[in-house]
Amino acid sequence: MTPFPPPAEELRLIDAELYQLDARRAQLLTRRAWLIAALHRQAPPPAPPRPETGAPRVQNVLLLLGGVLLALAAVAFTLVGWGQLGIAWRAVVLGAVTLAVLAAPVALLRRGLAATAESVAGLGLALTALDAYALHETALRATDGTGYAAAATAVLALVWSGYGAALGAGAGAGRRLRLAGGSGARVPSSDGDGPGMPPGGTEATGSGMPSVGAEATGSGMVADGTEATGPGTPAGDAKATGPGTPSVGAEAAWSRTPADGTKAAWPGTPSDGTEATGPGTPSVGAEAAWSRTPADSAEATGSRTPADGTKAAGSRTPSACRAALRLPWPAALAVGQLPLLLAALAAGAGPYTWAAVLLVTAVADTVVAFRCAGGAVRVVALVGAYGAGGWAALAAGWFSWVAVDLSGAARATALLALLAGLALAAARRLADASRATAHALLGGLLLVASAGTVPHAFLPSGWPIPVHLALGVALLAAVRVPLTGPVLRGLLGASAAVQALALLWVVPVVAVAVLGPVSWVGGVWSGAPADARTAVAAAGLWPPHAWTAPVVLLSVAAVLALAVRDAAWRPRALTAALCLTWAALLTLPAVLQLPFLGALSVQFLAAAAPLLAARTRLPGLVLAQVAAVLLVCSALATRTATLTVLAALALLFAAGCRSVDRRVCAAPAALVYAAALVVASGAAVGWSPAHTALPLLSVPAVAALLAARLGAASRATVPVEAAGAAAGLLAVGLAAPDPASLSLVLGLCGVIAAGTAARAGRHFVGVPATGLFVLAVWVRLAAWGVAAPEAYTLPVSVPALLVGAVRRRCDPLLSSWTAYGPGLAFTLVPSLATAWAEPYATRPLLLGAAALLVTLLGARHRLRAPLVFGGAVLALVALHELGPYLAQLAGVLPRWVPPALAGVLLLAVGATYERRIRDVRRVREALGRMS
Repeated sequence: MTPFPPPAEELRLIDAELYQLDARRAQLLTRRAWLIAALHRQAPPPAPPRPETGAPRVQNVLLLLGGVLLALAAVAFTLVGWGQLGIAWRAVVLGAVTLAVLAAPVALLRRGLAATAESVAGLGLALTALDAYALHETALRATDGTGYAAAATAVLALVWSGYGAALGAGAGAGRRLRLAGGSGARVPSSDGDGPGMPPGGTEATGSGMPSVGAEATGSGMVADGTEATGPGTPAGDAKATGPGTPSVGAEAAWSRTPADGTKAAWPGTPSDGTEATGPGTPSVGAEAAWSRTPADSAEATGSRTPADGTKAAGSRTPSACRAALRLPWPAALAVGQLPLLLAALAAGAGPYTWAAVLLVTAVADTVVAFRCAGGAVRVVALVGAYGAGGWAALAAGWFSWVAVDLSGAARATALLALLAGLALAAARRLADASRATAHALLGGLLLVASAGTVPHAFLPSGWPIPVHLALGVALLAAVRVPLTGPVLRGLLGASAAVQALALLWVVPVVAVAVLGPVSWVGGVWSGAPADARTAVAAAGLWPPHAWTAPVVLLSVAAVLALAVRDAAWRPRALTAALCLTWAALLTLPAVLQLPFLGALSVQFLAAAAPLLAARTRLPGLVLAQVAAVLLVCSALATRTATLTVLAALALLFAAGCRSVDRRVCAAPAALVYAAALVVASGAAVGWSPAHTALPLLSVPAVAALLAARLGAASRATVPVEAAGAAAGLLAVGLAAPDPASLSLVLGLCGVIAAGTAARAGRHFVGVPATGLFVLAVWVRLAAWGVAAPEAYTLPVSVPALLVGAVRRRCDPLLSSWTAYGPGLAFTLVPSLATAWAEPYATRPLLLGAAALLVTLLGARHRLRAPLVFGGAVLALVALHELGPYLAQLAGVLPRWVPPALAGVLLLAVGATYERRIRDVRRVREALGRMS
């Protein structure tokens, strides 16, 4: 029994517990107050939706639409309202409007409205084109329209180029704006600037407005040499620019500027006195820059900033070929594509002149493209160069194809040579390796076409293919010339392309030579053809100029074998050379129209050479097999040729078995040709197929002996056994019409299979051997007219039961269903079906006795399969025997007896249902305990 503490101690314990409860209550109250405040706290306002497009893009779209509408209005005025004015007023209106529009971009550029200036300049360019049209309609209507268009486009190109150059020069020599005091007044300075092209030494401040030495911060702009302060503007010696506009020459940019006189740029810029640029933008001498810095003579503080120590401000900094406005130069270049074309059209030039005009245009565009660093001018130049050059190449190629005299061939040659030189010159200038390779490849192809034009025009038909192939091979000499890697790869690619096209030309000849012999399968022993060409072109289909096929194939094979020296590619090149030489060897008899026996000899050589070569690989073995099959097909023309070829091929592949590497392919092939020789010999002497099947079994026997000799470690063992099995199946098929011969063939096949099963690792062949023996017995019984099913089932069931007994003795845990089930079912089921079908009592009596014996044996040895099979068969036999009596009894009894008996049976089952369930469970458990 636990004693109570003294009152003082118990009071102390109670006070301690109350103190802990108060502390816990205060903690819970604090938590409750915080949770209530959190529930009543308002959610943060949603972020404002982001605009779908930026302000500059909207501005550009609006300006573009405005310029288009004004241009359309000008066109409508020129075409419709022109006739309402006199000649003086027309000149005044056109001149005044055009000059006003062309002069407007100058003022717009000084105010930093570059996009607006571009739109107005585009309108002015359109007005100059309308002026040219109006001039022709009023004063020069009598002149030829096409010639006037050629001259007008040339003048327009020059005028637009001068306009762009003038604006570019004005951007560097015009007025420069200087911002005065904190009031932001604009004061002219000695040097002017435009947006995007401030001169060197300017500093972009405010909202893109340049100044010289001005220091501007935030919204306030100070005059030269003064310092302004404002939000985020440092004091002291630091100089800051307007928000978002870093300056060049300014000592500080952006909102946070240190006050120690250092130069700063973007956040994260080092403050160690160095001059920093935007992220990823290299600069040379620039004090602040943005993300992209072109390397020209202006230093920009807008989106693109040069990095060579000069200064520029605005949206973009021009390169060597770009002025303040981006539109005049591309427009001038685009219009400059037309003068020569229109002049040729006006002069009624011929096709060669047109091709020359296109070539000159392409050359000019190429020069412009390489002189420009980038931008719209280069895009227009590239489009013109590729377009004009492509059409010129197509025209020159067509002239080369249709040239029939020296004059036409020479002109086509000159055009193709100039185009090739243009492509190769471009390849040498291009910095991108892939593009340089593509241009060099095109140049090499054009060079080959140029050199082959004259031979194509004067040589007989068929010769241009070898000539062009020789020229393509000659391109391989480029490896001896000091060329850059991309150009060299392009020329080698051009050589490979020419050789590939030559091979493509000879494909029809090779296809006829290879596939032609297959047609003899439908005309076996119909007679020898006149020559090799007749043998392969039985339908009369023979390509023209077929003599070029062996030349092309052997030439390309020689190039692959001699020119490819790279260690990685040389094995593939040698394989390709072997294939091409093999194809040339097959086409040679038909091309030369050799006699039939000569063609067979060449085809035999095409099969023997790859097979017996010293270093034969898988491609050589495949070629040998294909050549052998074609040789057999060709030899089907005559009986003597068939037998001779099959014997020769069997000996050839048997000789190839001496090499371990070739044995896996040669050994089964030798067996196949030996089997074919046996079948052909039987057909030649007039044997029936059943008689031919017996000597054919010598091939499976030899295959079994050869497989045993090779052993399981050899790779050729399985192919040899597969070839022997195929020969055995062929023998069975040949003997099928004759039951006696079929039984003998099946028995002999069983003997060969049993011998194979005796080898180590081939014991599973015993099952097919047993099946072959059983089939042999069944076929013999059927030939004798035996109809009793037991004669067919007992030869299978008895060995199966014996095997099951042996397995049960070796493995007592083996189920009786596995050991005895197949044997019992194979005999009892067919006998039971036959007993039910026949009216005699002898078979049911014997079957019932056998089933009773099987049941007793199953009960004696407690085996489930014999007990179930025997009991089921015995019950079915008894039912079959009692069936007639039950039918007679059913006919004698009154009709109310069956329902009464059914009712009594149901009552008895219902009354003893649970006991019957227990009995069924006992039976199931008893069967479960059996094996």
